[in-house]
Amino acid sequence: MNHIGTHSLDTPRLLLRRFTPADAPAMFRNWAGDPQVTEHLIWQAYADESGAAEYLRTVAAQYENPDYYEWAIVLREIDEPIGSIGCVRLRADIDAVEVGYCIGRRWWRRGIAPEALHAVIRFFFEDVAANRIEAKHDVRNPASGAVMKKCGMQYEGTLRQGGRYNDGLCDAALYAILRTDFRSSASPRP
Repeated sequence: MNHIGTHSLDTPRLLLRRFTPADAPAMFRNWAGDPQVTEHLIWQAYADESGAAEYLRTVAAQYENPDYYEWAIVLREIDEPIGSIGCVRLRADIDAVEVGYCIGRRWWRRGIAPEALHAVIRFFFEDVAANRIEAKHDVRNPASGAVMKKCGMQYEGTLRQGGRYNDGLCDAALYAILRTDFRSSASPRP
């Protein structure tokens, strides 16, 4: 893969960009402080804004690495972050990227997560030269799988107790898309 780090990505409604320390209040308010948003994630909702601020300090330091990818999902109509999307694992041996995402509850079911995921998939295939992009979700959160399907990812199976989320071990559904799938699908938009 050709690692180039986190670059801004544009979609019709969104700007995917690097986080800044100034994003902590919006991050906490819009998604990271909401236990319903983090219910099926690997991290707990933050109790206060300081948790978001500490996370963003960690992210800022990682942006120096060309193989680090983490975006704020900024909704243009309000000009502030409403979620995040990024690489949670790289597999250099097979040129694979695992992605993860979350958005604030107020923006669920508006097509925002598929719009962001599609932009990231395109970036990883076209700019980073990944061969495989995969994502997993807690089977109790089928809406996340629906996002993956809308972006052309195919269900590959369920990993029994293959995930550890907020309440412990859970079954994780695995989806993936290959570069050849992406090309042959004429790059449909969600």
